[in-house]
Amino acid sequence: MKAILTTFLALTGLAFHSFSQEAPILVSPQWLYDHQKDANVVIVQVNFMKIDYVEEHIAGARYLWPGWLAPDSPEGAMNEPDLTKASEIIGALGISNTSHVILCHMRNEVLPTARMFLTFEYLGMKGKVSFLNGGLEAWKKAGYAVTKEIPLYKVAKFKAKINPVIVDRHYVLNHLNSDSVTIVDARMARFYNGETTGNPRDGHIAGAKNIPYTEMMDAANVFRPNDQLQAYFTPVADTKSKELVTYCFIGQTASVVYMAGRILGYPMKLYDGSLQEWSRIKELPMEMPVEHKP
Repeated sequence: MKAILTTFLALTGLAFHSFSQEAPILVSPQWLYDHQKDANVVIVQVNFMKIDYVEEHIAGARYLWPGWLAPDSPEGAMNEPDLTKASEIIGALGISNTSHVILCHMRNEVLPTARMFLTFEYLGMKGKVSFLNGGLEAWKKAGYAVTKEIPLYKVAKFKAKINPVIVDRHYVLNHLNSDSVTIVDARMARFYNGETTGNPRDGHIAGAKNIPYTEMMDAANVFRPNDQLQAYFTPVADTKSKELVTYCFIGQTASVVYMAGRILGYPMKLYDGSLQEWSRIKELPMEMPVEHKP
């Protein structure tokens, strides 16, 4: 009897550990194929145009238009969503607070999909959302099938709860000279260095470091190995106890750097207003490298 009880406790303890363990940030096509039919797994394909999803997707995948969870407004592009509306949208996809969401991009739509990863974490799904590394193209390259069949699923109950990974300009301004926070410009180096962009002011936020989002992935939109990613982060933050707040033009491409930092274990946040907002408020400090100054 004692042996049976010990075995039961071991098995239930293992089950609890598996349930409570955080989901991996990146999953491979092989991992998804092996776990595709797990009861709590929900595959979500992100496309700007629904016609792309209708044409092909992984069996069971639901469609998510990024504008539903990162809406534009007169205050700027790709804002954080209203919690009530976001809860309805996510629940309508059959996602509950205990689901494991797998986000999948198609072709080059990795940027809005990375923004959806950030948004799900913001809405309380940190540790419960993963990103299919390489997206649908990697899935097909691995030899797995796609379909046009639109899945049927039940609406679930989802309640959004803010995880404060999205910050505003006041947060950035208050941490410009902080020893515990580094501001990171995720744009390509030429824009960080002052190439004209069409914004009211060029250059970068004063004191910001540069980690170009274009360097985080290879030509197939697969995240680079950890050691290669780390080579970009170490000059900016040599300790993983240091918080990194990333920004870009409108808060989309910075989501890729946000994800890369999360993969490496850094505490990450994103300044959503980015330079679309910051460059328009003349009191907020910006700078250029000395060689670009008039």
